[in-house]
Amino acid sequence: MKILGIDPGIGICGFGLIETTSRANAKALDYGVITTKVRAPLPSRLKELYESLQEVFDTTKPDVVSVEKLFFSKNITTGIAVAEARGLVLLVAEQKGLQIFEYTPNEIKKTLTGYGSAKKGQIQEMVRVHLGLKDKPRPDDAADALAAAITHSLNMMV
Repeated sequence: MKILGIDPGIGICGFGLIETTSRANAKALDYGVITTKVRAPLPSRLKELYESLQEVFDTTKPDVVSVEKLFFSKNITTGIAVAEARGLVLLVAEQKGLQIFEYTPNEIKKTLTGYGSAKKGQIQEMVRVHLGLKDKPRPDDAADALAAAITHSLNMMV
């Protein structure tokens, strides 16, 4: 099964595709980030993100999508922008006819590390170990997307 993990964001949106055949066997097929122009108007950034997401979905051809749920931060402006980006992710996945699974940041951290308050470096290291990568995946957003995909792979095979 190919699982596309997404860490939504308006400026940087992480994606990570894994393939898994069993709970203990997963490998990274592709990962990276989509970035939008910081100074561009929001509608332009949303259009750019939407088109890039379409390309990622078409290129990776996932079986399912695992999306990080919105964690509402103290900065309401950032939270709204992330929510808009997340909406685009859900829209593209739905347009592609894919089943969508959603996990909170704490669920992802707890699944990968056993601790819901794990730090970014700990998540990156567990992603590296789980996928048998030589180095920690970078940037953080791509590692978080891979973590979302791994979380789904581990939860679906319980």
